[in-house]
Amino acid sequence: MRLFRSILEHLTPTIKESNMEISKEGISLIKKFEGCELKAYRCAAGVPTIGYGSTHGVTMDMEISQERADMLLLEDIEKFEQAVNDLVEAPLKQNEFDALVSWTFNLGPTNLKNSTLLKVLNSSHPDWNDIPAQIKRWNKAGGKVLQGLVRRREAEALLFEGKEWHEV
Repeated sequence: MRLFRSILEHLTPTIKESNMEISKEGISLIKKFEGCELKAYRCAAGVPTIGYGSTHGVTMDMEISQERADMLLLEDIEKFEQAVNDLVEAPLKQNEFDALVSWTFNLGPTNLKNSTLLKVLNSSHPDWNDIPAQIKRWNKAGGKVLQGLVRRREAEALLFEGKEWHEV
């Protein structure tokens, strides 16, 4: 009976018991690539944006304080942390989670949900070496490759691998 229980435990998928939260390192990456604008502007995809990339309810006539930009960032991050926690079945290290939250912050939960990146992560035997390449594929806005997105994806891929990304 003990052998049977051991085999069953080994074959039963592990259920993630806790929700992860982004670290200061992950927030630093988001801040570096989003920048902070206190007056509304149109991002590369043409969407009205303010603060560190906040888009919800933003109109082009908006202006906010630095304190409000910081609050919006933390509010926004919670949504993307939850998306990564809900969609990714594989256990993640902190640096991997941080990279995926940054990626999802920039691209949105729908893109994560429909991505090959997620399919690779959630496969029964994920190819962890393929994840950075999957992260880097998402370097376009409006159908055009943007160098800012190339750099951001490179930084996210390096963070995912636990490597130095600050110089990207």
